[in-house]
Amino acid sequence: MPAALVEQVLQVKAAALDEAAGRVDVAGQPLALHYLPALLGDARAQPLAQRTVPVLALHAGTDRLALRVDEVLGNREVVVKNTGPQLAHVPGIAGATVLGSGEIVLILNPVVLAQHLAQHPGLQAPIPAVHAAAGTIMVVDDSLTVRKVTQRLLEREGYTVLLAKDGVDALEQIAAHRPDLMLVDIEMPRMDGFDLTRHVRADPATHEIPIIMITSRSADKHRNLALQLGVNAYFGKPYQQTVLLGAIAGLLPARGESGER
Repeated sequence: MPAALVEQVLQVKAAALDEAAGRVDVAGQPLALHYLPALLGDARAQPLAQRTVPVLALHAGTDRLALRVDEVLGNREVVVKNTGPQLAHVPGIAGATVLGSGEIVLILNPVVLAQHLAQHPGLQAPIPAVHAAAGTIMVVDDSLTVRKVTQRLLEREGYTVLLAKDGVDALEQIAAHRPDLMLVDIEMPRMDGFDLTRHVRADPATHEIPIIMITSRSADKHRNLALQLGVNAYFGKPYQQTVLLGAIAGLLPARGESGER
């Protein structure tokens, strides 16, 4: 989000926020307290279990609010780009930027999001729930940001998450702890996602593990090669979280019921 919106970053005890009933005092002024995923339409989102919670005091013009987030990663200078006609009319999107890793990141204005939801309360209805089957998921990606964001998404759904920075790291961890499903990037140092998939499928101890490949490579040749190697599903970046969670939930029960995949 734009740094100009942020008046103050606070660390507040989680117990105090749980008792705050939707408001929090900042510098002696009570502010409406919002949880960022709820502003984005996920009314069923539950905050991470933390002793202290980051809370941002935000302002835009005369409007002020407090925003509860899971983590504050810090500041960075970026080049803000227009989002194009597809997102031009979506409230609360102030622009986008491209990180050094090539990832596209939206720039949000939570104050506008809160105003929009206040004017359209029906939008706060919970999105359809995707019930997670118990299981351990390994996320294999050389981007620390991607690993952490995916970890938070999966842990919020009740999964245990293992993190690996490339194929070599993944194989070393699998030897000690076999996951129930793997989310794998393609482009990684030491061993890419294709070679990792070959190793997993060639080993009788791991060849049944469902693999979902998530990559910025969208060409048919990459998708076809992934499927030939035995990947169960293939997603391009960026992906819809609910679609990914649905694919995960669909693969884990099927694997558990049939004993093979």
